[in-house]
Amino acid sequence: MASRHVPKVKSTKGGSQCKERHMVLLTPVGKIKISGCEIGLHEIKVPKMSLLPSRAESTAMCEVYEGTEEMTEPLQQCVDWLYAYFCEPARTATLPVPAFHHPLLQQDSFTSKVLWTLLRDVKFGEAVSYKHLADLAGNSKAARAVGGAMRSNPIPIIIPCHRVICSSGQSGNYGGGNLMKEWLLSHEKLHQEKAAY
Repeated sequence: MASRHVPKVKSTKGGSQCKERHMVLLTPVGKIKISGCEIGLHEIKVPKMSLLPSRAESTAMCEVYEGTEEMTEPLQQCVDWLYAYFCEPARTATLPVPAFHHPLLQQDSFTSKVLWTLLRDVKFGEAVSYKHLADLAGNSKAARAVGGAMRSNPIPIIIPCHRVICSSGQSGNYGGGNLMKEWLLSHEKLHQEKAAY
């Protein structure tokens, strides 16, 4: 796994006040709720998936469903990035990652280190075990703590906690449900195979 430079990712130290804005993006996996401010993203909430989308739904375009009048630069970058992820995955490597403005990502903690390591080192179409990610983050005995970090991830999909799997090869748990995790992994594998041709 080659490390990659994560472009234009910023975080702001301190607890500065900001005006939170919300938007909803309609995607092939349902409505994704995004919150953020002029400084950066606060959170992405993925829906719980109980059924796999049909073929027509899974190729549906992404569009902003609510919140276009309140678009800040980080929210626009998030929409652009998620649109590319679902509709033109090869573009995600060239797009800036939106700035993050969430306290968890600004702390000097193992959880924060794991999430930043995951974002930087595990690319589209790759998967990594909890144990290997613990190794990459500097503590090979902390596989269970990596699981906790994945549960705490405020920016799923962009910080790709769905790419972290069990050492056995099983997908493991995911906040959006196991079907969502399996769909995201299959989506990446399919597009990676298409790009190879």
